[in-house]
Amino acid sequence: MSKIKIAICGYGNLGKGVEKEIHKSPDLELVGIFTRRNPQTLKTLSSVPILSIKDFENWKDKIDVVIMCGGSATDLPEQVPNVAKLFNTVDSFDTHAKIPEYFDTVNNSAIQAQKTAVISGGWDPGMFSVMRTYADAILPGGNTYTFWGKGVSQGHSDAIRRIPGVKNAIQYTIPIEEAMDQVRKGKNPNLTTAQKHLRECFVVLEDGANSQSIEEQIQTMPNYFADYHTEVHFISEEELLQNHSKMSHGGFVIHSAETGNQNNQIIEYSLKLDSNPEFTASVLIALARATDRMNHSGQYGAKTILDIPPAFLSPRSPEELRKEFL
Repeated sequence: MSKIKIAICGYGNLGKGVEKEIHKSPDLELVGIFTRRNPQTLKTLSSVPILSIKDFENWKDKIDVVIMCGGSATDLPEQVPNVAKLFNTVDSFDTHAKIPEYFDTVNNSAIQAQKTAVISGGWDPGMFSVMRTYADAILPGGNTYTFWGKGVSQGHSDAIRRIPGVKNAIQYTIPIEEAMDQVRKGKNPNLTTAQKHLRECFVVLEDGANSQSIEEQIQTMPNYFADYHTEVHFISEEELLQNHSKMSHGGFVIHSAETGNQNNQIIEYSLKLDSNPEFTASVLIALARATDRMNHSGQYGAKTILDIPPAFLSPRSPEELRKEFL
């Protein structure tokens, strides 16, 4: 059986994670890396061609799935609808409030081209989305809570770095322990966004940048920080590199409901990740396999992880899955 030909678009932390992890999937083959930067200046780990994003047209019959590794703030909304006119795509768009709108835009492009575009993959949205759906289906009428962190949010960090005057930045999402304890005890509290998480930002400024203006832009940024208590710390680049270079993250999905005669049932799913980008990359790689399979079965348009049968994600045969995992 021929391998599924994969390309990477974008070579930041996520793109590098895909490049590192794809060799673990023997049914997939990395054939190229596309970048907005000058390809001649890019140093990669593999020997595949490094190409300008403008060269996609020339690779139309040489790629099965493009894993889109740009940021959700500006890259993916602009790039994916265009690339989905040429190729099957997978992305990790994670601005939750804008997913329905983003889905419709990508869907229009992919359907017209008879391509399949899986959006918002990763772990949240992504794996946590599956867990929330399973929990709600199994225990209807309950309450589902999602806690993130403590860890580095790639999307939120990227959003800060897009602010003019910001040279570099890292953002930590921190769950509030008191809120988690109430949920785990089955108290089903009504929690606002701010009561569940804190956001802590460490920012390196460009020379001459106005710190007060940038702090205000961060704290009032819709869909990212406006609904949270957000702390902003301005530090040197040396301190950022020394103390904030790790990309760990994780989180919890907890669902609480009653069955029968007031029997409390709690489902909890958790992730503890040393490398957020490498784990997210691993999910996108599995989704790329599923995307190719869905496209070959005529399932065109935008899809999410909720539309994908679990078996489509695995390189194992149905017989092996039944034997090993049921």
